[in-house]
Amino acid sequence: MVDQTGADILSQIRQGNRPSVTVKMATLSIKPGHRYSVPDWETSNRQMGDTAAYKRNVSHDIRQEARTLRNETSNKTYWDKTDNSRRLRDRINDLTRWKDNLASCAQEVDTEMETLTLTKEELERMLAATALPLEVAVECLTLRERRCGTEVVSDPVEAELKKEVEVIGGIQKTLQHRISKAFEQICLLQEARHQLTCDLQNKMDTLDVDGTCLSLTETSRDISLKPNPMRLLPGFTSPQQWEQFSRSNVSRAREEMDASLQLRANMKLTKAQLLIELQAQHMATDFALRKRAHQLEQACSELLWQQKQTYDEIAELEQDIRGLEDDLGAKTAPLKLVQTRLENRTMRPGADLCRDEVHFGLVEEAQQLEATIRALKEKLAQAQHSLQALQQHQACMEEDLSRKQDALFLEQRSMETRKRLATTAHTELTPDSIVPLANSSGRHALDLL
Repeated sequence: MVDQTGADILSQIRQGNRPSVTVKMATLSIKPGHRYSVPDWETSNRQMGDTAAYKRNVSHDIRQEARTLRNETSNKTYWDKTDNSRRLRDRINDLTRWKDNLASCAQEVDTEMETLTLTKEELERMLAATALPLEVAVECLTLRERRCGTEVVSDPVEAELKKEVEVIGGIQKTLQHRISKAFEQICLLQEARHQLTCDLQNKMDTLDVDGTCLSLTETSRDISLKPNPMRLLPGFTSPQQWEQFSRSNVSRAREEMDASLQLRANMKLTKAQLLIELQAQHMATDFALRKRAHQLEQACSELLWQQKQTYDEIAELEQDIRGLEDDLGAKTAPLKLVQTRLENRTMRPGADLCRDEVHFGLVEEAQQLEATIRALKEKLAQAQHSLQALQQHQACMEEDLSRKQDALFLEQRSMETRKRLATTAHTELTPDSIVPLANSSGRHALDLL
């Protein structure tokens, strides 16, 4: 049997002829299992291609979204950092502007405090200079109390001398009132300046912090991750509150400076008016004394009694002053103790820095001690002032007693005494021989912070 090749068989099939083939029977090895049809196979291939295309599209979209996200986040991060750096620079500019305003205002307050202190010292010198005219007037009145017989008359000299004492007393009260007002105003200026100084120091510290923050970069060594850096701390203020705080400090300082300026103007006007009034009274008294200079008398018994009472009062007052000084010294140690406790407790860290009952108790104790010390100092100052006044008045009485010899001598002595006013009371009442009183801080020159 002749075998046909596969090519011959395929050619016959294409020509539509049934091939005549003698097939050799053989045993085929068929793989077991499910077999797919050609359409299934084609469908599987198509699905595989479609799935691959879909996965590629998804991957392409994800890649594009990832690139977009990277660009957006990079730009967002860059511009956020840039915007915050700009905000830091703007904040630093605001801080610098307010720092300059506070510093300028503090300097103006210093200048005003110095000017007001100098004006107050002028009034203090004028007040000190009124002691001599008052002493002379009182001396003349005391000498005239020794008149006897028909010479004991209420003449124009006596009326003018009494009026002079009243005028000088009124001048001293007015000057003392103005000096007290000036001292209070200086304290208010110092308080306003303290607020400005504290605010200024805070601005400088904040500038250091914000300047350091602005200088930091991604490559700085000092940067690190922080736990909960976005927490809100107690005491946070809004920008409006922050600006209003500094604005209020500056506004208060300027109000106090305006009040000080008005007070200085009133003080200068008062000084000029008092000088004119005092000089006019001096001229009237001198004119009357020249006419009736020989009519003087002194009540020795009354003065001696007053002198004895004054000595007794001085002795009792000195004893009380020593007691006040002892009590005042005994309060220093308790005050040091409570202030040390309060200062040491400020070192408590974190949330332990709380205003507990101990804090309130210590504050109350400190306030009570300070109030006690102030009361003792005030009473001690009053007692010392009263002692000084008693001693001065006692000296005047002793001086008056030594001048009560005879009427002619008293008349001539009065005339000579009145001549002492020619170089003092009739001038600016600020002779070189009078030592200026110390200012409120105990110094002649302001030691500004």
